[in-house]
Amino acid sequence: MPPGILTNAVSLSAEKVELSPANTGFMLIATALVMVMTPALAFFYGGMVRVKSVLNMLMMSFISLGLVTVLWVLYGFSLAFGTDHGSVIGWSGDYLGLSGIGLTELWDGYSIPVYVFAAFQLMFAILTPALISGALADRVKFSAWALFIVLWVTVVYFPVAHWVWGAGGWLFELGVIDFAGGTAVHINAGAAALGVLFVVGKRIGFKKDPMRPHSLPLVMLGAGLLWFGWFGFNAGSWLGNDDGVGAVAFLNTQVATGAAMLGWLAYEKLRHGSFTTLGAASGAVAGLVAITPACGSVSPLGAIAIGIIAGVLCAMAVGLKYRFNYDDSLDVVGVHLVGGVVGSLLIGFFATGGVQSDAKGLFYGGGLAQLGKQSVGVVCVLLYSLVISFILAKVVDLVMGFRVSEDEELAGVDQAAHAETAYDYGGTGGGTALARTAAPAPGSGSGSGDTPAQEAEESTAPASQAGSSDQAQGGTPGKAKKVDA
Repeated sequence: MPPGILTNAVSLSAEKVELSPANTGFMLIATALVMVMTPALAFFYGGMVRVKSVLNMLMMSFISLGLVTVLWVLYGFSLAFGTDHGSVIGWSGDYLGLSGIGLTELWDGYSIPVYVFAAFQLMFAILTPALISGALADRVKFSAWALFIVLWVTVVYFPVAHWVWGAGGWLFELGVIDFAGGTAVHINAGAAALGVLFVVGKRIGFKKDPMRPHSLPLVMLGAGLLWFGWFGFNAGSWLGNDDGVGAVAFLNTQVATGAAMLGWLAYEKLRHGSFTTLGAASGAVAGLVAITPACGSVSPLGAIAIGIIAGVLCAMAVGLKYRFNYDDSLDVVGVHLVGGVVGSLLIGFFATGGVQSDAKGLFYGGGLAQLGKQSVGVVCVLLYSLVISFILAKVVDLVMGFRVSEDEELAGVDQAAHAETAYDYGGTGGGTALARTAAPAPGSGSGSGDTPAQEAEESTAPASQAGSSDQAQGGTPGKAKKVDA
């Protein structure tokens, strides 16, 4: 859990703490791992969209690396982790511009410098708005998205981070357990995605045209890098490595992710008849999301249960967009919102009371008290993010328009926003080897009338693979009844 630890922090802060080179080095590595998660998310999302929107999808994640970094230094860290004001927001003048912080000044109660803690938390702040972008694929203005990020992190993420993790934050003081971001990151982003969708609307051709992933290998690469980076995300959130809690968080991350992947694939096989690569990748991400709030409070057996439950429920949830007619392009709501809710609530059942804190869940003799606290955290963050995100998106839409034009959407956002395409099948300087070998022999006459470059493009076109959204519609890979992915 990034800063405010529940019970163990009390004993730590009571002792004189000195800078630990080991913990500082460990946290710098964890910080770098969390940073990798944003490019990994770009790969994961980029592979799931159509060819004409790949670069835009990548850029919607990458721009967060620039914007949020600058805002965090200017005022974001102060709002999230400055001195508490009314249990709803932080503010410290010394944190403005990170200019009043001593070189070896330690984060209160811990053996790492404030600068290291600020850098670690920055990576969380960068990743969270990037998660929202998957719901908006194919149809929003890049400039409007950038403005939305600035507004959203300022009005939503920074305050919510203070509620959950800041000393004095009201959810932290209530005793809500969120080790690494089930509420502050995943529920926050998933609810925001839903709020923005109500403003942006559906893609042209939603539920009618095939919108399959263009590169499942890219999806698998992104999922693998997310899995790798998530060890820094979760194990690093104890802010040190002295007492074994970080080791438990690390192991639980691995265990829950593997279990969730198996749960998603089992559901997929029973429901749709196939084990798909996209199902494996999506199941792994669902497990990572669900174990994030719980990795420091449950046992490995509890992590297995959380993973399986999250894998199955998230696999079921991705089809809700067709039932309720909202176009969540890459299932941000189905995976991050639902996965975050599942993981946060299951703490109330599976918390052992012997890892992060002494808070116990229902199955360990703790009754319903912790479940009640978790429910308050889930509902309040969800509603706040949903409503405020809707309002902010509406403001952006009124000021500059959130969506691209119909012609630009049909042609592809890559060309409209970035004047580039992800893949150049034609090649330059006389063509590529692929184009030359694809050319028909003189007189052979394929009868298609295609140029070599066109034939090369057709040969590399994505197969009729099913995405998580397609699977929820009852199709199987390769069948014509597929409508969307």
